[in-house]
Amino acid sequence: MSTPASLAEMRMTATHWGSYRCEVDGEKLLKLHPFEKDPNPSQMGPSMVAARESAARVRRPAFRRRWLQHGPQSGGTDGRGTEPFVEVPWDEALDLVANELRRVREAHGNEGIFAGSYGWASAGRFHHAQSQLRRFCNCYGGFVRSVNAYSHAAADVILPRVIEPLKQFIDQHTTWPVIAEHAELIVAFGGMPLKNAQVNAGGLGAHTTMRWMQRIAERGVRVVNLSPLRDDVVPEAATEWLSLVPNTDTAVMLALAHTLVTEGLHDPEFLERCTVGFERFTPYLLGESDGQPKNAEWSSRISGIPASRIQALAREMARSRTVVSVNWSVQRGDHGEQPYWMAVTLAALLGQIGLSGGGLGIGLSAIHGVGNPNPQAKWASLPQGVNPVEEFIPVARISDMLLHPEEPFDYNGQRLHYPHARIVYWAGGNPFHHHQDLNRLLRAWRMPETVIVHETVWNSLSRHADIVLPATVALERNDFSATTHDGFVVAMHQAAQPIGEARNDFAIFSGLAERLGFRDAFTEGRDELAWVRHLYESSRERRVPGSPELPDFETFWEQGVVELFGAEVQRIQFQAFREHPEASPLGTPSGKIEIFSETIASFGYPDCPGHPIWQEPAEWLGSPAAKQHPLHLISNQPKTRLHSQLDHGPVSRDSKVQGREPLRMHPDDADARNLQEGNVVRVFNERGACLAGLLLSEDVRPGVVQLATGAWYDPLEPGVVGTLDKHGNPNMLTLDKGTSRLAQAPSAHSALVEIEKHKGALPPITVFDPPTFAQRPSPESSRSG
Repeated sequence: MSTPASLAEMRMTATHWGSYRCEVDGEKLLKLHPFEKDPNPSQMGPSMVAARESAARVRRPAFRRRWLQHGPQSGGTDGRGTEPFVEVPWDEALDLVANELRRVREAHGNEGIFAGSYGWASAGRFHHAQSQLRRFCNCYGGFVRSVNAYSHAAADVILPRVIEPLKQFIDQHTTWPVIAEHAELIVAFGGMPLKNAQVNAGGLGAHTTMRWMQRIAERGVRVVNLSPLRDDVVPEAATEWLSLVPNTDTAVMLALAHTLVTEGLHDPEFLERCTVGFERFTPYLLGESDGQPKNAEWSSRISGIPASRIQALAREMARSRTVVSVNWSVQRGDHGEQPYWMAVTLAALLGQIGLSGGGLGIGLSAIHGVGNPNPQAKWASLPQGVNPVEEFIPVARISDMLLHPEEPFDYNGQRLHYPHARIVYWAGGNPFHHHQDLNRLLRAWRMPETVIVHETVWNSLSRHADIVLPATVALERNDFSATTHDGFVVAMHQAAQPIGEARNDFAIFSGLAERLGFRDAFTEGRDELAWVRHLYESSRERRVPGSPELPDFETFWEQGVVELFGAEVQRIQFQAFREHPEASPLGTPSGKIEIFSETIASFGYPDCPGHPIWQEPAEWLGSPAAKQHPLHLISNQPKTRLHSQLDHGPVSRDSKVQGREPLRMHPDDADARNLQEGNVVRVFNERGACLAGLLLSEDVRPGVVQLATGAWYDPLEPGVVGTLDKHGNPNMLTLDKGTSRLAQAPSAHSALVEIEKHKGALPPITVFDPPTFAQRPSPESSRSG
């Protein structure tokens, strides 16, 4: 690994892809050098440098022309995404935004403001866009919020009901050294994709996941990858690939459980001590309640895995120290609560929860931090304040909220109503990446009176906004990176001046707060660096006994990085609960693992009853819809960016095929359609269509295609619902349906498509170019505010 000649001349920084030393010549950022202690650095450094100065950067405040001329109540919201923008001075822009917030609050209350910030934004404890937005809105009286996360919303809701909350599960996860030393078998539903572990929420110092994969292989731990994609486990660690039909994980788990129970391989003593509801679940498992035993033959017809292999795997699991591992991906499909609930049940049947090298794994390699053995510390974050507004939506129900204000919906045992959002205020994240069924979102996006965004680039979100305020990127500000699951604290020294007139989110909100009368409450009298110092020193004060000590801020800031030295944490999750379930109860109503949940059963949801079950997804390869659209679309995370971040950078753009996002297909499926590698293909269903560049791979199960999420939406006819996306955004095709009434989580991985070769001339990719700008309207027609 090459490093610069003099590290002292470098400015340290951290990103979600890892830590870097920034080579700077005067005020010009030249290059990012991977952190010298990172054994497996991400390839994303060049993209961050090039993207910072790209033509796609938002350089000055800009307003959609008709909004600037006539204001928010003059109609014309269908012009979002089509009309030119007008650049205005910062002071006027902040005056107009402040007036609009004041108008909505006076007319509709704070319930009219939806602060929808969602996504990773950038690393750093202070410049966390969602925290900045929520702090600002809470100082102003509150806002409508979203709950849960697109990445794991079904898990967010089901796990606290049956074992423990996901965040707590991740924080207390059995660590990699324990798994590597004591496990004999890992049964990985959704695999353990190494590409996902190149990132960590909040930043990271050194990529170590590959080392653990290699350690597992060296120790002879067998890893069975149950996924439609072979490379969801790296070749170094994979022992066997069982290529199941997408969305059938629950059926396979049920058949494994059926074999365990009928052959007496389960652990009745553990079930009696540590679980409730096994006797309520067994009649369903054995077919006594519905006439269909959930045996291996039944599962094979659904999943495509041979019945004999399912039975043999169950026996292997019973005689081995086994980790039942589920990745976040398996719950992002219709009825996504069920594979997680069934994974908990399957691990409980084996009776190894709380034993070294056995039990349950959730999210191993989903991000870098899960299972890391680094010494942990508690880190301060920007206080968000208290939100007095009670109304909220599940994170993936944005279109429902905008299209159906005040209509009722069910969520997690509650009967609620969708708020009537007049303003959508977004800072950090991109719903045109995260949200499903973009044509439906486009219709919904016309409903609010005003859309305000802070953005670094002219992506699809900013192009469909009324007001775009230019925000800095992480390389243009000061902060520090530290997370619970990483062994480094990294100073984020400003490495370059902001592009154009870009400002930090904190500076933007401070200017708005001054106009609205609460600047002192928002800033607490601190500027950027004072807040960074405050949060760092607060973290030193809240040090957990036994955790590593931190130097004072001045020493840390000069050093640039602090390694948290200490012995590898040998943590075994649920060990205390296993040994003494009454003395160390779980947070469930019974204090035990709930195979049957009286609480969930009391909700009366037909799509999520009181125990785990197999329910057919709305779309899957076993459904009648597969006759018209016979390919199952997997829209997983990309290797060349994080979600949609840095799609305009060289690493992502170099991966494209004729400028389009690459789509992988099995050669047999390509032959059946007379397609060849390198073709640009049209991917379509009744929801929409996009173009993609074809790659052939036997690592993809026949009948399945894989198109990574995050290509910037680039419509052939901007503003037209139903138009072709030229670039390869899979959310043109994904299903906008809640997983169930319980979680209302996204069902993106339940989507069927068909593919054909694109005919005619290829339309150019235009989304990486700036939008059209117009001259300022004449004074007599302008809105004065």
